[in-house]
Amino acid sequence: MSTPTTGTIAVFGATGRQGGAVVDALLDHKAPVRALVRDPQSDRAQALAARGVELAAVRTDDPASLAAALTAVEAFYFMTPEANSLEEVETEIRIGTALVDAAVAARVPHVVFNSVIGADREWGVPHHDSKHSIEEHLRKSGLRATTIRPAPFMEEMAPSLEHGEIVLRLPLPEHAALKMISLRDIGRVAAALLLDTAKAPGDAVELVGDELTGPQIAAAFGARAGLPAHYEALPLSVLPNDLDRAMFRQFAKAAEHPSDLAVVRAIEPATLDLAEWIRSTGWTAPRSVAGS
Repeated sequence: MSTPTTGTIAVFGATGRQGGAVVDALLDHKAPVRALVRDPQSDRAQALAARGVELAAVRTDDPASLAAALTAVEAFYFMTPEANSLEEVETEIRIGTALVDAAVAARVPHVVFNSVIGADREWGVPHHDSKHSIEEHLRKSGLRATTIRPAPFMEEMAPSLEHGEIVLRLPLPEHAALKMISLRDIGRVAAALLLDTAKAPGDAVELVGDELTGPQIAAAFGARAGLPAHYEALPLSVLPNDLDRAMFRQFAKAAEHPSDLAVVRAIEPATLDLAEWIRSTGWTAPRSVAGS
């Protein structure tokens, strides 16, 4: 284990959900944080500043601004914007490449890249393969780097209440176990790696806090609500685009290979499973849908 980091940690993506969770965890450890933001005057950036976060204005098409923002930091966390089209996939790769190159120019001692589960290989899912490309660029950069690959978020689970029953619908076969992680734990794991209080085996870790089939997920919410529950597997055709359909095919294929949940808990022992996440968030059953 390295000596714990005590210097400034740079974060790109601090105004988003995952980057925001990283900032929360770093601030919990009293670590000095520098957020790389496009608009320091935005409400979200100013909310960070009010919590003591240093703001550095950057443009992803301006290498000098990126390298300057990374000057004298001890570690750097970054993620790239989620792509929803093939054009955005190209933009994502460009931004990720620019951030890696800036870290090289600034001689950042340690970089943590927030990728996505399965991006250690190409699957034919464009907005996941884009992260694979960035991972490869980072690997070739010569930087000391750690990659975290989060599973789908527990926060995305949204069951409904219909006729006195909890109902969960996902475009996932009933037998396929969905790998999941909470946003809180993405932040906590990333912070531990950035602060050098933990190390990922092989410098990469898939972030999975639980893996459950659709019926098991529905049952967990039903148990919390004290109501019966059931699951309905939807066809992939309900998804709005080919990128999302390819992504859910990958999720179903990933279910064939169970995760070692102990790996994440070795870094963050308090990693939540789904039932614990449901309790910790105070989740309550939604209002019954009209006519139910």
